[in-house]
Amino acid sequence: MTDTLPAPERRRPWSHRTRPGADLAFAIPLFLFETAWLVLDWIYGHGLQVWAAQGDQAQIDAADLAHIGRLRMLLIAVSILAVLAAIFRARWTVIAHLLVALLAAGSLTAAQHERDHSHTPPPGCIRYGANC
Repeated sequence: MTDTLPAPERRRPWSHRTRPGADLAFAIPLFLFETAWLVLDWIYGHGLQVWAAQGDQAQIDAADLAHIGRLRMLLIAVSILAVLAAIFRARWTVIAHLLVALLAAGSLTAAQHERDHSHTPPPGCIRYGANC
């Protein structure tokens, strides 16, 4: 009789947990990179644009909106990476991305609250109009 070779074993990403060494090798640098990007964007991306506006409200508003857009983009990217890490069952990478997602969501909430607070009408205005 002839010996038949066993069928090759398929390796699906969710079939086995990612090794801790490989997991931490991805989690730590990505966490540091994403956190540094968030902090540097807040300081240099938003802070310097507001400083360069020299009090021009239209430029400050444009800088605020651009910063909010960048925060949304980071939040979406980090969430997608967290889902991919969950598919590959990389526990520490998921935790790192969820921490950055919480930090980005808090920053986004603070930026939107600051923008809403700076654009409130005076107390006597009923709705936005030419005199308000």
